[in-house]
Amino acid sequence: MQNASSHTAAGDHCSRVAATSSPAGTAKRSDGQIVRCWPVPGVPDFVPARGLWGGNLQTVVASLFPGKVSLPGTVPRHLRLQDDDRAVLHDDMPGSWQRGDHVVLLLHGLSGSHQSGYMVRLARRLAAMGVRVFRMDHRGCGAAAQLARSPYHAGRTEDIAAAVAMLERLCPGSPISIAGFSLSGNILLKYLGDNAENLPFCLYRAVAVCPPVDLHQCTARLAATTAGQRYDWYFTRRLLSQIVQTTLWRDELPLAQVKRLPRRMYEFDDLYTAPVAGFASVDDYYTQTSSLPVLGRIRVHTTILASQDDPVVCPQPLIDAQLPPNVTLCLTPHGGHLGFIGRAGLDPDRRWMDWRLTEWLLE
Repeated sequence: MQNASSHTAAGDHCSRVAATSSPAGTAKRSDGQIVRCWPVPGVPDFVPARGLWGGNLQTVVASLFPGKVSLPGTVPRHLRLQDDDRAVLHDDMPGSWQRGDHVVLLLHGLSGSHQSGYMVRLARRLAAMGVRVFRMDHRGCGAAAQLARSPYHAGRTEDIAAAVAMLERLCPGSPISIAGFSLSGNILLKYLGDNAENLPFCLYRAVAVCPPVDLHQCTARLAATTAGQRYDWYFTRRLLSQIVQTTLWRDELPLAQVKRLPRRMYEFDDLYTAPVAGFASVDDYYTQTSSLPVLGRIRVHTTILASQDDPVVCPQPLIDAQLPPNVTLCLTPHGGHLGFIGRAGLDPDRRWMDWRLTEWLLE
């Protein structure tokens, strides 16, 4: 298991981000240097809705009130992956769409699905603009829950490659943009960095929202506070529910032998994710799948949206990262984790995140 003192130290470091950050528009690197990360030129300031200033409130309210979570006319398409496993792409094609028009691939976060509120809301907005949208259910999630033999994890970049290849076949000549949320934001950034010299020419834009680019710091952050431990327990419980009594369960793995089910994602990844995916240990898994080391290699125009008061993902690794000119960090003082519920009257509705993503994916 990970050294407890280093785990706590990393969590304490992340919990001090808000306290050590400078006024809106700047942030402090670990070496003390002040960098200007927000606001990004041309991007409207995020002003939280009245009464929703805190990161926890933004996170919880966005989750409890996701908006409409269905789209009419969606066509599910089974995706055969590199190892002959299965995922599902949900095709939302507006009637006005023609060959060569824009296509967007949406990737849900941890324990989410194609029906997650942010996925449906963004697909609705894009479809109304004539954009064809594919919402992906990762292995073992949503419509792929009983199809997969192996789970998805933070390093499944080959699955994104397979999805893009399928979109190229279905939509020849169309520019393809990709948005990844939370854990899928990390997978997307790693895909772009690992394959920088071999990406398809059709890739147009990429957006990663609240990505945990350093998985060690992310799990440490969750363990360091009482609120973080609640999120940790919640996600762990969701992950357990996705594998128990499904095709993803393995009697031979350490998880099947324990007397007490894990309450932390670090424990879950140690007992299940790392061994089932062939990693030497949970620390080996986190090291190999974190996207932070490859951010500097990204060549596609990419925007990363993060919040300084995110209670789930520590933004400090992004603040410290040396990003190439084509990668823009939009770091807001508030917004929580996949929250960003804004003040009324600034956008057509309060979903500031959705409107910014629509702009970034198509600009």
